[in-house]
Amino acid sequence: MADTIRTTEDLDHTQTARLVMDVMHRTIIHYALWFTEIRHQMGMDKALDALSVASKKSIGIQLNRLSKILGFDMHDGVPKPLLDMEKKDLLALLDGAAINWLANDGVWFQSVEFTSGMNDAKRCNDSCWAHFSPFEAWSIKQFLGLGDHPGLEGLKKALGFRVYARINVQSFTDDGPDAFIFRMNECRVQVARKGKNLPDYPCKSAGLVEYTYFASAIDDRIQTECIGCPPDEHPEEWYCAWRFSLK
Repeated sequence: MADTIRTTEDLDHTQTARLVMDVMHRTIIHYALWFTEIRHQMGMDKALDALSVASKKSIGIQLNRLSKILGFDMHDGVPKPLLDMEKKDLLALLDGAAINWLANDGVWFQSVEFTSGMNDAKRCNDSCWAHFSPFEAWSIKQFLGLGDHPGLEGLKKALGFRVYARINVQSFTDDGPDAFIFRMNECRVQVARKGKNLPDYPCKSAGLVEYTYFASAIDDRIQTECIGCPPDEHPEEWYCAWRFSLK
């Protein structure tokens, strides 16, 4: 950047716009760091309690301020432009957000893989899922108003509200009165690899963490069993399958 730039007032129009995006990015990182530090210092339960309070206040403050600057109305805490969209367009936006989430996950994975190798990337990935899965379960329970022990039916519903549910194809089959089998019939990552004639990505280590932690966070009585997940052999109709049962 030119030596003549001393303050933000010296930026040109494009540079100022880029700085706006950069400050928003810093805010996201700072938000996440607050959560992770409370989790580290005080434990996950305390961190989620703090998040429940802070997120509502923070999102409300930020959206109200942006609405005044950008000129859009708010209605019951939701930007009115979202409420004015057609349902199909809202769903398209939801799908876009879900795909962006997956792309973000892949970018982080590759940033470690390309600099430190596959082993470190998988290790970081598995640890990340150990934190994200229970958080996503908590978030879904808050959104749906599920109780502490919603059982297998609650887990079925929660699995349908994961980010993955918008970008993958999944199915359920009851396995007796106290268990069901969940199958990932189409996985966006694995389908993409198949289209490039690449072998399945060996995701079992992450899946064991992901599904076990998610199910337990929905209802701590639920047990998780892996039926098959790459690098395991699997039939054409699914990539991974999991059995959930009540103790």
